[in-house]
Amino acid sequence: MPTPSFPPLELAAALGVLFFAYFIRGIAGFGSALIAVPLLAIFFPVSQVVPLIALWDWLASVSQGLPHRRLIRWPDLLPLLPFTAMGVLSGLYLHKVLAAGSLTLALGVFVLLYAVYALLPLPPLAGGRVFAAPAGFMGGMVGALFGTGGPFYVIYLTLRGLSKTEFRTTVATIFVIDGFCRIAGFTLAGYYTPSVLLICLAVLPLEFLALKLGGKIHLTISHAAFVRLVSLILLGSGLTLLLKAL
Repeated sequence: MPTPSFPPLELAAALGVLFFAYFIRGIAGFGSALIAVPLLAIFFPVSQVVPLIALWDWLASVSQGLPHRRLIRWPDLLPLLPFTAMGVLSGLYLHKVLAAGSLTLALGVFVLLYAVYALLPLPPLAGGRVFAAPAGFMGGMVGALFGTGGPFYVIYLTLRGLSKTEFRTTVATIFVIDGFCRIAGFTLAGYYTPSVLLICLAVLPLEFLALKLGGKIHLTISHAAFVRLVSLILLGSGLTLLLKAL
């Protein structure tokens, strides 16, 4: 795999994007990849961005899931796992065979669709564990392709009616397991060169500072305002990706 190259201006933009993405992750417990991947993909190839985000997101998930591990809803989480593994394998295969332009175009379409979905005033829904099959497969596949499989897990856990703390802890645990599968796949495929690992280590202080600051204010921000803000950012980044790919 080629080693990522970061010119000074792009590097400054990338650090700003990463700080904002993990600040939002600190507030909501998810969403970092949804913000970071499409914005970083404006400057860098998706094939370079996704493996790095996978590492940073996995470490963030460990830090957020461990403190409240007694609240993990295992009966809702376990049915996801076999389908998530199948989805990850499918996504890793597509990641290797799809052209860079196709990946960018597909990411732009996915981000736009999710942003529109998040802005719609949909009523609260409930559903059984049967939805673990499509949610797990799509989450694993889209996560391996774009590092952004979280929406499918979030939708599933929302259907299951978890409390706020149970939701944050359980979704973080899903990301730990899903992320480990993706990291193993990327490692076997040769994505993690020494230079890539050095970049990952160099950004960790910024990531954990952003997570800490976001965690301190997560109770003070309106959830509706947060959803609108992130959705508008995603709309803009999705449109930019489409223009870049076309």
